[in-house]
Amino acid sequence: MSNQLKETAKEPLLTVKNLRKHYPVPSFMGTKKEVVKAVDDVCFEIYKGETYGLVGESGCGKSTMGRTLLRLIDPTNGSAYFDEQDIFKLKGQGLRKARKNIQMIFQDPHSSLDPRKKIGYSIEESLKIHGIGTKAERKSLAMTQLLKMGFSEEHYYKYPHEFSGGQRQRIGIARALVLQPKLIICDEPVSALDVSIQAQIINLLKSLQKELQISYLFIAHDLSVVRHIADRTGVMYLGNLVEQGNTEELFDNPLHPYTKSLLAAVPTIKQNVNKERIVLEGEIPSPLNPPSGCVFHPRCPFASERCAREVPKRIQVDAERMVQCHLYD
Repeated sequence: MSNQLKETAKEPLLTVKNLRKHYPVPSFMGTKKEVVKAVDDVCFEIYKGETYGLVGESGCGKSTMGRTLLRLIDPTNGSAYFDEQDIFKLKGQGLRKARKNIQMIFQDPHSSLDPRKKIGYSIEESLKIHGIGTKAERKSLAMTQLLKMGFSEEHYYKYPHEFSGGQRQRIGIARALVLQPKLIICDEPVSALDVSIQAQIINLLKSLQKELQISYLFIAHDLSVVRHIADRTGVMYLGNLVEQGNTEELFDNPLHPYTKSLLAAVPTIKQNVNKERIVLEGEIPSPLNPPSGCVFHPRCPFASERCAREVPKRIQVDAERMVQCHLYD
């Protein structure tokens, strides 16, 4: 993890406030309408040149968050200020201009590429959509990105099926970088790859960040990967951001019981490491019918009657550390 944020003044690139994404569930025979609360009242910031990690169990709303910020799906309410503009209010050309500066690397490098198109076309396509350069200039820009990813000129004319999973993910990175964005949303970018290839992709992302001063929202369920790449980390549970802070401090001294349980489950080869073991009871509740009060209380070993009644406030422990738990109120 870089010390860049400690050495320079922090300047928010993206500020998310009270973001909610609720999916209505069709009613049956006029029964009460319900909603799935995929993302529920989330607030955080991403600074220029940093990596913000977002972790949590499957189904907690991480990917929904990323897709909402890119406007692939529209939010229910909330705001997201990017370069002092609320991207949730943008339309038409304004939204297209914002998307030029916010790109995405998808989880599955195979399905994210059109199998009928050569990879040169896939990389050039975004340049064409945004009206950048002539045909020859677009080809030159795409070729430059491919060469940076370790490919040769002949690969420009090949199809996705001719590449391995790691190579396809490098192509996805090249496609995201060709527009020279300020923020890249990385949605589980290494989860579908072998461990050795994961390390290569992570190191590539870090070197590109150092060279281009871009920011990442890095979504993952592998905590060891997040610890290696993220400057700050947020922990999501059932659509809620329950804790966030400096990555090293959060991993060394987790505050929320859910964060403690996640970190206790991470295997280690170190000897004589005393971990606080927290065994979670039961299954993750359905977002269609989340628990009252603190959504984590049915599985929390420290839960009290208050936890079932009241939604915990966001407690600002210090300038960077936030926890949403009654234990610290």
